[in-house]
Amino acid sequence: VTKFKMPASLRSLLDMQASSEALAESDFPVQSFKPKVQLPFERIPGQNPRKVEVERRRRLYLTFDIAELLANKGIDSNQLMPRHYDPDNMPPIEETKDSVFPIYLPLKVFDNDEFDCRTPEEWISLGLEPGSSDRKPVPGKALLPTDDVLGHEDPKSQELIYKWIDVGVLDYDKETDLYLVHKSDKGLVRDEEGRPILNGGVTPEG
Repeated sequence: VTKFKMPASLRSLLDMQASSEALAESDFPVQSFKPKVQLPFERIPGQNPRKVEVERRRRLYLTFDIAELLANKGIDSNQLMPRHYDPDNMPPIEETKDSVFPIYLPLKVFDNDEFDCRTPEEWISLGLEPGSSDRKPVPGKALLPTDDVLGHEDPKSQELIYKWIDVGVLDYDKETDLYLVHKSDKGLVRDEEGRPILNGGVTPEG
């Protein structure tokens, strides 16, 4: 039996082996990206392990882009938002694709949560990390105006352009059936002072 001798340059050797790729900073919990999988925790012979299936679906779902999926069906996302009816500026019939009249039915008429894999409360709870009492935002996409100022003043303005934007879902209102979201910047969901927004934006001050 010989004594293990640690090389003098062990620290430099470990630094060389360590990945040089910096981990991207994010305000989203790791578990908020994991898909819901209906598989037993104990592996059944002939079936993929649960962890493998979760990782496969996570990677698959990250490749999906809702704007691209809608565009492939011939749907212009900017046309999904209702606008003020302006009879003086109606486009000629030759320029309209389907109808002279603007879209008038709101999206909520077609909303259906029958096949949702999680309830709104379950989605929001994905922001809770084990051992922490603070609830972080949950990643999502929202159809929002590119102009924040005009979007708040008049969300039905004809001048607005709506696009699918990365957001952090902060909270859910059961009475109105609406989510509170905040635009995210490369995985960061911060307030005006640059602090991460926790617990739906509720602070000790209110």
